[in-house]
Amino acid sequence: SADGGRNLSLDSIPMGLPMSDPTAWATAMNNLGMAPMGMTGQPLLPDFDPALGMMTGIPPINPMMPGLGIVPPPIPPDMPAVKEIIHCKSCTLFPPNPHLPPPATRERPPGCKTVFVGGLPENGTEQIIMEVFEQCGEVIAIRKSKKNFCHIRFAEEFMVDKALYLSGYRIRLGSSTDKKDTGRLHVDFAQARDDLYEWECKQRMLAREERHRRRLEEERFRPPSPPPVVHYSDHECSVIAEKLKDDTKFSEAIQTLLTWIERGEVNRRTANNFYSMIQSANSHIRRLVNEKAAHEKEMEEAKEKFKLALSGILVQFEQIVAVYHSASKQKAWDHFTKAQRKNISVWCKQAEEIRNIHNDELMGIRREEEMEMSDEEIEDPSEMKETEESALVSQVEALKEENDSLRWQLDAYRNEVELLKQEQGKASRDEDTTKEQQMKLLQQALQGMQKHLLKVQDEYKKKEAELEKVREDKLKIEALLENLKEQESSTSRVCACSQEKECPVEKTLSNSPVKSEREVLLVGIISTFLHVHPFGASIEYICSYLQRLDSKICTAEVEILMTRLQNTFRQELSGVGASLEKRWKFCGFDGLKMT
Repeated sequence: SADGGRNLSLDSIPMGLPMSDPTAWATAMNNLGMAPMGMTGQPLLPDFDPALGMMTGIPPINPMMPGLGIVPPPIPPDMPAVKEIIHCKSCTLFPPNPHLPPPATRERPPGCKTVFVGGLPENGTEQIIMEVFEQCGEVIAIRKSKKNFCHIRFAEEFMVDKALYLSGYRIRLGSSTDKKDTGRLHVDFAQARDDLYEWECKQRMLAREERHRRRLEEERFRPPSPPPVVHYSDHECSVIAEKLKDDTKFSEAIQTLLTWIERGEVNRRTANNFYSMIQSANSHIRRLVNEKAAHEKEMEEAKEKFKLALSGILVQFEQIVAVYHSASKQKAWDHFTKAQRKNISVWCKQAEEIRNIHNDELMGIRREEEMEMSDEEIEDPSEMKETEESALVSQVEALKEENDSLRWQLDAYRNEVELLKQEQGKASRDEDTTKEQQMKLLQQALQGMQKHLLKVQDEYKKKEAELEKVREDKLKIEALLENLKEQESSTSRVCACSQEKECPVEKTLSNSPVKSEREVLLVGIISTFLHVHPFGASIEYICSYLQRLDSKICTAEVEILMTRLQNTFRQELSGVGASLEKRWKFCGFDGLKMT
């Protein structure tokens, strides 16, 4: 029926399949007065007569036939899209040529719900447009122009995709062939302010929801705030002092003590209380050191247990591997089948690999222990001197710290004396005697502290004098070493001169500036290095390169060798004033001509 065309489903076209009616395309061409063509360009019907309005033998197309919907299901990418004729109440839509490329569209605006429809018939009305496009979805508004185009706004975004499917279709009003009753539809995305505004509102709402969700997540995973620290009072001070002596409550008490000190609760009246609490915190260090030593002892015991267990495992692995090797001998091997031999060989390889891994691990543990023992036993004399010097420095620093602590205690006693003097006039006569005794005791304590302070200062000066003596001795030893080196070089020169007198052949050999194969290698390496640096290099730069090859090479040895070879290496000064720098250059090519 004609009314059924308006209510056709938009998702009922099987686009991945051929046309449901093989003569539908020919019927459409016949109605337009065109010769129907096949996919290869040949006429579909050889007996087609253009004078006839309809072809004989073709049944009329029913709008309710299957395959006449508008929007297809998803199309496989390897199959071409095939469109069919769409019948409406007052018009008919004919599909475009399948060989033509798909119609071009502009970039889709965000939140697009409006489409542009061009190529409408001149006699087309809003009712006809509504009849065609209401099958794509709910139409909110149609704005029609006098120039054969209009804008259609849908209720949802997915309806725009259904409307774009009609782009390229030819429309005919009724059965008329007049140009004013025909047209080619062009459907494209349109940019509308209402669509953009609704899309922005939707995005803002989603962003608000996301922020709210994140805030809830952060609040859920946020750690609870620490409990508030109580204000300082004498009672709370005594409680914290007791907690500082308890290992289980020490961390809480030390945090409270730190907060009180940072708040500025320390004054003349509370200084003694805070000093006693700090002493309790200092005594906790010994407990921590003892606890660390206990843990280290447990770790050493665990290492020993692990080493013993690993050695026992290795013994068992050796026994298993011995079993495999004995089974692989000719006497027993001939009696096994091929599968059994294969399994035995595979098991033997696996056992040997695991045994080697465990053996390497055990050897590594033993090697580490031997290295620790050797580090403890073997110490160079220079390291001994450094340790003595560092011990003296540490003693001096300890004396400095003790000196500072004594000064602080002296200040604290002075403060207490001042407080007692202030309270002396207010107290009664009976209490004067006790205060005088306290004053005497404090004065005696002050005198004792001053004497101790003087002793510490004398010790500090003595230690500094000893430290200076050690430094002077060190400088003297270094000077003696340099003199010994010079004497050795002079004796070597004397020996060389005596050898020159004894035999002329040896004289020619000793006259050469290069005295050993090691120096020849050094000359070659330095020549190669300076050849790469044509502008020269400092002696420190050259020695840093050579020490990568041999850490025993020293700067003095290299400089003496290069000064002997004046025809091979040349020293030049570069820079002015404070930036004056000595650079060595390779001049072997010029020296070859001179020699």
